[in-house]
Amino acid sequence: MTWSQLHERMAFMADMVERAATDPDGALDVAAGSEDVHRLFGGEEGLLLSLRHRWVNSLAAKLDQAAYDGTPADVARADLAAANPGLRAL
Repeated sequence: MTWSQLHERMAFMADMVERAATDPDGALDVAAGSEDVHRLFGGEEGLLLSLRHRWVNSLAAKLDQAAYDGTPADVARADLAAANPGLRAL
């Protein structure tokens, strides 16, 4: 993967997450109809795996910080979901 492809992937996911904040089903429908999904992610499954990877990494970082700060894990998870409603919805 080239840097250009990486940036395209990141931009595509950012747009999708932004749409999903207000209309998760609509965001999935737009992605399903996009030719870029296959080119950038190898298909819908690759896109969903990339989005899941982003969520899991963000959650792991939040939980690590919460453990360090003494914050309960459920509070850290709720904070992450509130800060990223589109990503959480997907």
